[in-house]
Amino acid sequence: MATAPKSAELDFNGFPAVNCPLSLSEKSAPLPPHVRSYETESLLKLAGRTAVVTGAGGGIGRAIAASLARRGCHLALADIDDAGLAQTAAEIAAPKLHISRHRLDVSDRVAVADFPARVTGEHQGVDLLVNNAGVALGGTFEQVAEDDFEWLFAINFWGVVRMTRAFLPLLHNSDEARIVNISSVFGIIAPPGNTAYAASKFAVRGFSESLRHELKKTQIGVTVVHPGGITTSIVKNSRMPKTNTPEEDEKKRKSFEAFLKLSPAVAGETIVKGIERRKARVLVGSDAKKMALIERLMPVSYWNLLGPSFKR
Repeated sequence: MATAPKSAELDFNGFPAVNCPLSLSEKSAPLPPHVRSYETESLLKLAGRTAVVTGAGGGIGRAIAASLARRGCHLALADIDDAGLAQTAAEIAAPKLHISRHRLDVSDRVAVADFPARVTGEHQGVDLLVNNAGVALGGTFEQVAEDDFEWLFAINFWGVVRMTRAFLPLLHNSDEARIVNISSVFGIIAPPGNTAYAASKFAVRGFSESLRHELKKTQIGVTVVHPGGITTSIVKNSRMPKTNTPEEDEKKRKSFEAFLKLSPAVAGETIVKGIERRKARVLVGSDAKKMALIERLMPVSYWNLLGPSFKR
């Protein structure tokens, strides 16, 4: 890796700082005290706060809920899987912890718009919104039907946007709030055969980063999360091209499952630690960190290096 000249400034990750015509150095106007404190002081205290977590019926969503519960955070759990929600609630139940369960399809715009009223019917307010619900869709762009593409975007992207819009008024009422949007390592790199999924996760990333800038002078922070291969059921439950045979679907799923290494429990704890530290971005897993670094060093040609490992 090339080293920076001795005279070059380094950013927080050790990379050469990019020269910019805008004034982004110490000459920039300081942030207001109430904003500066949220970025520099002690960990965000989650005890006694209330979090809404979508996709909480299993996988990363259940793990995030468990990590929040261990810190004394009240929870409004949402999913389309009633049985999964019941299991999550049973596993994390604790004295003095208020947990509510809500059946919710995040692709249903009316249900999402009505959801804050359902939550405030059980909780006094909302301090944390975790947009975790998501689905996967395999296949090249030419293989994927338009209705499947729209199905995925309705959940992975529009679910995030509509949930954020629905809960922003409640989050503004909190003394300190946070929106946590789950993207993917495929929101940093875009492998072939994942056109729809990568597009949705890049969209979540772009939405989250712009929203973070827009909310900079408020008490609402935004975290975007990029998990690597987590051992959840997302691949098992993914849709495949309608033209595939069952044998082709099974082969493709097995090839992707081989890359799922990190447990949801570790992922959930990593994400919640990032929330406590008010991180703008959280990379989950060594694979995500490596791929993010390679993409940063080789933003156009990263697939020349990463591609062969995906074909094993």
